[in-house]
Amino acid sequence: MGTNNSFNQLTSIIILTHNQLLYTKQCIESIRTYTEPGTYEIIVVDNASSDGTQAWLAKQEDIKAILNETNQGFPKGCNQGIEISKGGYYLLLNNDTVVTMNWLSNLLTALNSSTNVGAAGPITNSCSYYQSIETNYETVEDMQQFAAGNNISDQSRWEKRLKLVGFCMIIKREVVDKIGMLDECFEMGNFEDDDYSMRMLMAGYTLLLCKDTFIHHYGSVTFASVPQKYTDLMKTNSDRFLKKWGFRSEYSTFIRHEIINLIELKSASAPIRVLEVGCACGGTLLKIKDMYPNAELYGIELNQASGQIANRFADVRTDNVETTLSYPANFFDYIIFADVLEHLYDPWKVVENAKNYLKEDGKMLVSLPNVSHFSVIRDMLEGNWTYQDAGLMDRTHVRFFTRKEMIKMFERAGFNNIDIGSVTLEGSSADQYIIDQLQQLTSNKHLSQEMRTYQYLFRVSAQPAVEHLILDKLLRMDNEQADPETINQLIDLLIQNEDIFDVVNQHIKGHFKYPQKVYNMLVNALYQRNHYNYLIPFLQSSLEINHQDADTLYNLGFIFYRIDEYEKALQYLNQIQHQDEDLIALIQEIQHKTEQSYQEIPDSML
Repeated sequence: MGTNNSFNQLTSIIILTHNQLLYTKQCIESIRTYTEPGTYEIIVVDNASSDGTQAWLAKQEDIKAILNETNQGFPKGCNQGIEISKGGYYLLLNNDTVVTMNWLSNLLTALNSSTNVGAAGPITNSCSYYQSIETNYETVEDMQQFAAGNNISDQSRWEKRLKLVGFCMIIKREVVDKIGMLDECFEMGNFEDDDYSMRMLMAGYTLLLCKDTFIHHYGSVTFASVPQKYTDLMKTNSDRFLKKWGFRSEYSTFIRHEIINLIELKSASAPIRVLEVGCACGGTLLKIKDMYPNAELYGIELNQASGQIANRFADVRTDNVETTLSYPANFFDYIIFADVLEHLYDPWKVVENAKNYLKEDGKMLVSLPNVSHFSVIRDMLEGNWTYQDAGLMDRTHVRFFTRKEMIKMFERAGFNNIDIGSVTLEGSSADQYIIDQLQQLTSNKHLSQEMRTYQYLFRVSAQPAVEHLILDKLLRMDNEQADPETINQLIDLLIQNEDIFDVVNQHIKGHFKYPQKVYNMLVNALYQRNHYNYLIPFLQSSLEINHQDADTLYNLGFIFYRIDEYEKALQYLNQIQHQDEDLIALIQEIQHKTEQSYQEIPDSML
């Protein structure tokens, strides 16, 4: 491994090749075009190409080439490149990529933003592990224009990740010095980047996905002609990863975006406490932290190996949720059960117990597989109930739920506010026929939709519905028990839920002891918050109850005065029987403005 300190700012770009010369040429040419000269060296390790790649490499004066007589695989080839490199940074780059404007400088900016950052990687058009974005370009020229608009260095677009995909990953030399080179047990490739990411995390480093850096990736070019070989290799190396780490990377690093999308916060800066039961390596928790920087992260994970990864950035424990939780009561804003409850012996008790650890307005976020899905019903009609390694009939599932039974579980635990989402999985025309026939045999009008639902998503809370919350606070006002904070909370709810103003209005008129007092308090609070939509309707409702109420008449007069409706203002203010000096002064001021307004009208319009 090169150690000359004079090359510390140099980036050693290491590319592995095995045939696919046209892609290699395009990749190299893009590096030459879009990377500042003198800041990099190119090292190509060829694994026994037979398409002229080695002859072409031999003619390139700006490329250090290692020409292997046999295919040494991806990890070993990368290690060969590292061994002859001189740079202070190693950049592993697939030969089926096209780099873009500012690509390397942006990655280096992120990499050097902190001593804790060990590696960084870009986004692209084709990549696994949520590292790709949607694109609509059709030519390389269009792609470069797209990238130029994206590749503006921006720290707010960096995201901490559990792992980075090795199609393009830049790593500090000190990291390799500390943790060693790539593990060659992964032979031809795949999962060596997962392994390397985990090793960096365990060594205390942070991995950054740089969304301010886009490069093009054709994707899986080497294995495109032999898909079965690729599938077999993935399975073999997945098993090797499992043997080494004690968990499967592809299952333990999921980011459950559909669960994260259920979080409701007024502000991204809001401080929240989140517990994920069955957090695995913590991919979902880490994404929550990226979206909500002030979130406190907690996890429960029985697999100590994967929990050890999550423990790098969250408080992860090995509690058995079927027995006890070692947290204070009323502690969490959110508790997440993502495909966990079906693995428990008594999920009903677990849900009921977990409720004790939620704050009064806390929520539980849950995903559950639906045993009523057509695939399960179809197989059952054929006499099958066959367990599988994954999916709805996962052999590790202990309990099975329909939509109705899921709801009953939450209601039994005391959750009376239940929002339901779903993930659907459509079938063939034959499956649709089964669904249609069964729909005709049942009184369940929703069976067809339920049979298409693969998974249900729940956001549940013991907090009453918004309407009940509003009415509760209004009743406190009616009973003279509302302090300023309660009134402010009420106004927040009303402003955020304008569709129930009419419902609130009807309740005040029909059920309150002192409706006019409540109306006028509401109007004053809404006016102070510059929210005017319902001021006049509320006051008019108050006037219907008692057309001589002085507070109501005054507020109506004042509001019409403020919107320059002087005649209407006087109409209400003059009805007030007991007029003090302030009121008389206001009436006189309005009369004066009325006279002025008439004087300003041209004679021809009178």
